[in-house]
Amino acid sequence: MSTTEHLRDKYGYLWDRLFNHPFVVGVGNGSLSTERFLFYMKQDYFFLVQYARMLALAAAKAPDLEGVTRFSALLGETLNTEMELHRSYCRRLGVSAEELAAVRPAPVTLAYTDYLLRVAYEGTLTDVIANLLPCQWGYYETGLHLARTGDTSEANPYAEWITMYSDPEFGAFVAWLRELLDSLTANADEAEVRRLEDHFLTATRYEYLFWEMSYNLQDWPV
Repeated sequence: MSTTEHLRDKYGYLWDRLFNHPFVVGVGNGSLSTERFLFYMKQDYFFLVQYARMLALAAAKAPDLEGVTRFSALLGETLNTEMELHRSYCRRLGVSAEELAAVRPAPVTLAYTDYLLRVAYEGTLTDVIANLLPCQWGYYETGLHLARTGDTSEANPYAEWITMYSDPEFGAFVAWLRELLDSLTANADEAEVRRLEDHFLTATRYEYLFWEMSYNLQDWPV
């Protein structure tokens, strides 16, 4: 079993909870309230700004030109395509670009992004990828799941979200990311595997908490 297969198999029970979270279900069938979705989009916009910094660090740590190119391409997609989806949704919902850029992170958003950036600065490329996968791979699997089981018609206000995250190009990067981690850890010792498990588990937990935060509109209580 490859490293990524091992990680996915070990924590599959948590991924099932991601797919069945009421926020995700509401996106799939279009029943999620606008208030919840807008809260999510604002927080995720801040997340993506920090995520872009993480991708820049991954490019700097890449072992070869292909890695630099791939991570840089994803950085560009994040800044110019994924974040534009957020800006587009928010414009339709009455939120200006200036207001979006000024969003303050909620506790979960701040904790998650601080964790990702700390590991990206301090860790190895394998550490960074183990943290990237729950977001990249998780969103792709969520997108595919909703494309199969949800409403992708114009009647669903969130159909564009489903389309983006089930796109084959998004999946192609996930496949490359998995292949890279598997190749870099082909001879990993037990200590490294345990460290990558910890990162993968922590990032997966934060992914769940992000849905939970958005569904319950969890901002600073004081």
